Amino acid sequence: MAKEIFLENDSLITSKTDLKGKIVYANDDFLTYAGYAMQDVLYKPHNIVRHEDMPRTVFKFLWDYMKNGQEIFAYVKNRTKSNDYYWVFANVTPSFDIHNQIIGYYSVRRKPNPKAIEQIKPLYKELLKIEKESLDKGVEFLNDFCKNSKKSYNEIIFSLQEAK
Repeated sequence: MAKEIFLENDSLITSKTDLKGKIVYANDDFLTYAGYAMQDVLYKPHNIVRHEDMPRTVFKFLWDYMKNGQEIFAYVKNRTKSNDYYWVFANVTPSFDIHNQIIGYYSVRRKPNPKAIEQIKPLYKELLKIEKESLDKGVEFLNDFCKNSKKSYNEIIFSLQEAK
């Protein structure tokens, strides 16, 4: 059975990808928590660590934000090489060249607030159910969730991270 791995307080998981989401850099924390060697992940799709409990809707939001040149924050459940899992508080930003063109993406992941994870799990579970019908329905649901909260997606994620 898969077990949960918890990040240390000072862990800083970082990676860089190309425009198609293939890993071009991963730091030691990334490799340690994911359980891979560099040669296992280099030039592979970043979703090598995607856990099946992660709603596609969250990644749709992530890609839409980044393609528009905006950073995004999210709680992400990742899968290790041995099929264990760990949660992260992720900040993903586009990387730009000198002509202000997006050339890749940079992600920094930290230890999430455990209270935030407990609050995000039911939302993700609901999104997974809705996505069985269609990804568009998941996006609509998450957009409505944000509107009803009177906060942007990033504001919701930040407020959960700040919760005491």
